[in-house]
Amino acid sequence: MLTAFIVLAYLLGSISFGVLASRVFRLPDPRTYGSKNPGATNVLRSGKKAAAALTLLGDAGKGWVSVALAQHFMPALGLGDKAVAAVALAVFLGHLFPVFLRFKGGKGVATAVGVLLGFNVGMGLLAIAIWGMVAAIWRISSLAALVAAALAPVYAVFFLGLEASTLVVLIMALSLIWRHKSNIASLIAGHETPIGKRGTP
Repeated sequence: MLTAFIVLAYLLGSISFGVLASRVFRLPDPRTYGSKNPGATNVLRSGKKAAAALTLLGDAGKGWVSVALAQHFMPALGLGDKAVAAVALAVFLGHLFPVFLRFKGGKGVATAVGVLLGFNVGMGLLAIAIWGMVAAIWRISSLAALVAAALAPVYAVFFLGLEASTLVVLIMALSLIWRHKSNIASLIAGHETPIGKRGTP
């Protein structure tokens, strides 16, 4: 039964709401412009805020839903926190390596936030607050994501203790930093694109 949950979580994670939202609003595929990332920040470069909002809510929602369902059903199946953590990791990896997009997915920021909200609402809100504060000051989404990711494992220990879910937070944080390696190079060079600046479709 746990295997089924993990597979379903991975498949849910593989759904790219950036690509779907772009099709709904008849926008160019987000993988063809800007950072070529099917995430909310890049979709925003299309100029369609509603599409970006749908992308954000969908990508975060699939992370939250997977964890919430696992937390609800796992105890009845005699499974504990490790099983919930496995499902959480599966939905996150599904976003990064989606089977529907030939394993070339997004960077995972929104989905990671959804997972954090599922683990602990306070922890998720703190991640959002850190992202928002950095983004408001410097107007650079990647920098905000990197700072939030780097701090997440630290406060995860406070909120969750030394549990399997904390290890998942650490894995997500390291993956997010790795997925932003090109952004890190751009930040160092001073070439990173500000939030909301339109790309060339």
